[in-house]
Amino acid sequence: MNTDTIFEDLNTIEYKKAWDYQENKFNLIVNAKLFNREHPDAPKEIKHYLLFCEHPHVYTLGKSGAVNNLLINDAFLKQINATYYKSNRGGDITYHGPGQIVGYPIFDLEEMGLTVKSYIHQLEEAIINCIADYGIKGERLDGATGVWIDKEVPGKARKICAIGVKASRYVSMHGFALNVNTDLSYFNHINPCGFVDKGVTSLQKELGVEQDFEAVKTNLKGHLQKVFKLNIL
Repeated sequence: MNTDTIFEDLNTIEYKKAWDYQENKFNLIVNAKLFNREHPDAPKEIKHYLLFCEHPHVYTLGKSGAVNNLLINDAFLKQINATYYKSNRGGDITYHGPGQIVGYPIFDLEEMGLTVKSYIHQLEEAIINCIADYGIKGERLDGATGVWIDKEVPGKARKICAIGVKASRYVSMHGFALNVNTDLSYFNHINPCGFVDKGVTSLQKELGVEQDFEAVKTNLKGHLQKVFKLNIL
């Protein structure tokens, strides 16, 4: 099992530019896999990628999402300095913006011995372990990917991390968005992930104080490395 992984922090980057960058890395892995199947005696080395970034205000709709879960029109989007994209990831609508860690693992799941289901489970595990370091109990919610808090408390269930992925030829792209110091008011303009009866939250909101963003990134990277047994290059 090869877990050699190149980590890159893209810092603040436009959503479409990051999407194109992901596609490039995704194609590198897929093409190498196809080459190796045709040339088993001289295989190309496959490396995985883990990308972190922040996006300017943007709403993205997954391929199975409902357009009416975006509750505002184009004029209002411009007013709040946000953009909107239809994505090829799974899931419904979500928001990305400053103060949020967006992670794009581009992994050859086959090489890592993972199914798509177990991959998502391990993403959730890394997030749960990360926020536990801040005294927050994260949980999974049946029928909804991501990491939740107080999932069993009526009217209190809230999501702290959204997950939406794509996998083709057992190579993953897109990923997760962990709310750290996120301006949660932007979620008021959507039905987050298609839910109308559940809220969203952030580390800052739960702890009552702005968090050291770079420290949280470092912590989260470590948990991803541990859960997936990544050899960071």
